[in-house]
Amino acid sequence: MSKAFLYFLIIFGTIFMSENADARTKRHHSRKSVARVAKPIVRTTDDLLADQVRINREKLRLDSVASLKDNSYEEDDLYPALDLYDNNWNTSVVHPLKGKQMYRPDSLVIDVSGFYMPTMGDVTSEYGYRKRFHRNHYGTDLKIQIGDPIHAAFDGRVRVVARQRGYGNVIVIRHNNGLETVYGHLSKHLVIVDQYVKAGDIIALGGNTGRSTGPHLHFETRFLGTPINPEEIFDFTNKVTHMDSYVYYENANKHKSNKALESVVGIAYHKVKSGDTLFSIAEKYGTKISVLKKINKLRKSKLQVGQVIRTA
Repeated sequence: MSKAFLYFLIIFGTIFMSENADARTKRHHSRKSVARVAKPIVRTTDDLLADQVRINREKLRLDSVASLKDNSYEEDDLYPALDLYDNNWNTSVVHPLKGKQMYRPDSLVIDVSGFYMPTMGDVTSEYGYRKRFHRNHYGTDLKIQIGDPIHAAFDGRVRVVARQRGYGNVIVIRHNNGLETVYGHLSKHLVIVDQYVKAGDIIALGGNTGRSTGPHLHFETRFLGTPINPEEIFDFTNKVTHMDSYVYYENANKHKSNKALESVVGIAYHKVKSGDTLFSIAEKYGTKISVLKKINKLRKSKLQVGQVIRTA
């Protein structure tokens, strides 16, 4: 075999082996690269805990923001009419504004449509000056039996639950409409200070505590500490309000007296008696049957004894 042929074989073999080596190297690196990409990430317990901490912190942050929004939304319910009362929320004194100088509007329309009778008893003593005792009587007394349930007159929050001279066991509720109602001579409290109540909720049991000559509920209505004759707002005969709104006047001369109120009792409402019909009621109050049906949302003309019909 010639030297030239042997030399050719040696050169060819060297080139072939070199290319195979390069190919194996590339395949090796390719497999390593794929392995690096496909290799699963192993998470330790510490990593998982750290992630959970981050999630919890974010949740707390979001909850705190939501809580701030909720608190601002419920501010009126937490402290009804707080701005109106100059941020006064005294939980120990029935009349904390007595003698205090503060802004009072000349007049204000107050929504009283959500009224609920504190008790169904009749009036035993009216609001006004009592010659016999030489002092003013700032509420309306309603007949009860000891232990009768006493109800909240409107939605609101309980400001005072106490036993005080004169009132005996007493409760004061401030309402969302700006009024405060006072319930005196109770035998037992059934609510606590700062408790939110709805109109009609039972708040106490009637009694004969304090300066009292017999079982009754002493019921007061006040606005910014100023006493208002309850009979200006409520028709205790028919157990309803005179109107859905009450106009408060700072000038006491504009308030109606009991005599003036006698002329409006029944104008707003009529309690159905035996023999009453829509025709007779409409004739009595100078209105029409169609008007009575509309404002009372009546579909039928048949009435029930004791039913309360709005007439104006």
